[in-house]
Amino acid sequence: MSAPVYLALSAQMTMERRLATIATNLSNMSTPGYRAEEVKFESMVERLGKDGVAFPQEGEVFTSLKAGPLTYTGNPLDVAVRGDVWLGIATPEGRVLTRDGRLQITANGDLQSIDGFPVLDPGGTPIMLDPEAGQVHIGADGSLTQNGAIVGTIGLFEMAPGPSPLRYSNSGIIPMAPVNTVVDFTHRGVRQGYVEGANVNPILEMTKLIMVQRAFESAAMAVNQGEDLIQEAITSLGPSS
Repeated sequence: MSAPVYLALSAQMTMERRLATIATNLSNMSTPGYRAEEVKFESMVERLGKDGVAFPQEGEVFTSLKAGPLTYTGNPLDVAVRGDVWLGIATPEGRVLTRDGRLQITANGDLQSIDGFPVLDPGGTPIMLDPEAGQVHIGADGSLTQNGAIVGTIGLFEMAPGPSPLRYSNSGIIPMAPVNTVVDFTHRGVRQGYVEGANVNPILEMTKLIMVQRAFESAAMAVNQGEDLIQEAITSLGPSS
């Protein structure tokens, strides 16, 4: 098989992965706290004679950590995180970070995420409230107040620079770098009564989808044309009977 055909096939592989990430992003564009998937491409160089041909790799998927838009809900148990910090929840896989601030209180007073996972305080302990003590006020630093008394604090956590985190469910991530508890709330904190949406731009994603689909079709045509040329060469140069 010739180098042009290999190039077209490798391009199809990269675009297939890109299409998968775009489809995932579009299906979650209404998911609160969702972080879009992106693909980072590099090239793998192979020497053929005196010339170098660069083949694109399949691509590495990573999670975009940029913030999403805020929507006012008026629900006192909804919180939107401000700044490059995260809420912490306890899951069977350990501590997971999330920006989905739709919280709820169980009949026993457990403060949980929308998926039923305990919300953690700064020390990593699940938070418990009094379900009979009235409405909860949530301060910008995550402090929880009932009847004028502080009864707990929502933990806010930040990740150190490092490898891209792993995805957990739709809106959660498992950090692959050290995590620290936030103590400086100058430019970071929470806003009560708001929910952060997905950081997906649907118009941009649809534009990407159209571009990638067209590029995929062009690569497929290149593969077919390359195979036709090879077949013609074999027919023309092969021994005649």
